[in-house]
Amino acid sequence: MDIFPISLKLQQQPCLIVGGGHIAYRKAVLLAKAGAALHVISPNIDANLLEIVEQSGGQYTKAAYGAGFALRDYRLVIAATDDKAVNQAVFEACEAENVLVNSVDDPPHCRFMVPAIIDRSPLVVSIATNGASPVLSRQIRTQLEASIPHGMGKLADFSGKWRTAVKAKIENPDERRIFWEDLYASPLKEQVFNGNAAEADRLIEQALIEWKQPKGEVYLVGAGPGDPELLTLKALRLMQQADVVIYDRLVSAPIMELCRRDAEKIYVGKARSNHAVPQDGINALLVKYASEGKRVCRLKGGDPFIFGRGGEEIQELFAAGIAFQVVPGITAASGCSAYAGIPLTHRDYAQSVRFLTGHLKEGSPELPWNELVYQNQTLVLYMGLVGLEKICENLIAHGQRPDMPVALVSKGTTPEQKVVVGTLADIASKVVEHQIQAPTLTIIGDVVSLREQLQWQG
Repeated sequence: MDIFPISLKLQQQPCLIVGGGHIAYRKAVLLAKAGAALHVISPNIDANLLEIVEQSGGQYTKAAYGAGFALRDYRLVIAATDDKAVNQAVFEACEAENVLVNSVDDPPHCRFMVPAIIDRSPLVVSIATNGASPVLSRQIRTQLEASIPHGMGKLADFSGKWRTAVKAKIENPDERRIFWEDLYASPLKEQVFNGNAAEADRLIEQALIEWKQPKGEVYLVGAGPGDPELLTLKALRLMQQADVVIYDRLVSAPIMELCRRDAEKIYVGKARSNHAVPQDGINALLVKYASEGKRVCRLKGGDPFIFGRGGEEIQELFAAGIAFQVVPGITAASGCSAYAGIPLTHRDYAQSVRFLTGHLKEGSPELPWNELVYQNQTLVLYMGLVGLEKICENLIAHGQRPDMPVALVSKGTTPEQKVVVGTLADIASKVVEHQIQAPTLTIIGDVVSLREQLQWQG
């Protein structure tokens, strides 16, 4: 994060604008809406700008900016002249006095940025790109304008009016947050939007009377293969409201960034032969936090019910009487194959697909080899990298042709995705050659030959 977003209270605070033209006017409009007392220094001033200055209770100084001009008494300064040398001098003087300064359209000489703003006062949303692309900020603002109802400002006002009463009734801050989240998902919101204040007051009074300490719940959420845009809407919603997030190694950093920022995050590992927390320990954590009334998100890479041990975890929750829900995710087989340009089924190549785990047991994979040697079938192996050589040998020994195409998809759907294609006879030798590392999905079948034609990612 290159910039730190803050919201400044500028009511009746002196703010200086150096410059008196149209650019200065645009910035003055925003500062005036925030209640600032505007001071302008410039040899000339736009009539509309002068009117805003006078209405704000500020003052206009008809002069060119000079080095001796005092800046320490201002909350912030905006350099909005068409002279770069003047703007730079303003910036340097402000830096010397530790005064916040913005030089319009000159990011290197800005200590703060003026964002694109969505005003639903008292709700205010700002979008900034650190000066890299103001046009993009404005486009995003336009998109958000359409999705944030104007009534959100009324809802913020309503919440502020009831905040003290809710705090007195519900002392625990975590429980209080749950109360507000539930309230915003109830019919009360529409009553506020429609201006039915009396009915909205009745609904919140009733909610406070009926409030009970919330029971804990576990969300078993599939995070998909890595690309955050492959998350489901439900997964994102539950990730945002969870008090605790228990996640494993296959959940990508960009996906973790989408979790509620103040949630407690617990890493439980789950790398091959190196579990940061054993499965029994994970089950115990889920029960422990949910029993304390927490909303727990058990975040798993891929889909929790496909080689994710999700069934074991909810069996434990069921036995403990803990409420739970399951959110499917895009499993690695479908996500990684799609991003590699390999259809798992195709009318001319494969009429069936089989998911398998390549985990070794006592040094050898235990798989129903005779069932796997079928010409019009695609095999997808999870966790098969370590045992790949033995898997290939066994398939060939049981009758599969050595030139059957094989693809290795490492870190699929992420920017680090790497795809290596070979055959049963030579794919194991390519692992070291191409430095393939886990997590890697193995796809075996004639559909792999379509990658050359259909690939659209790396």
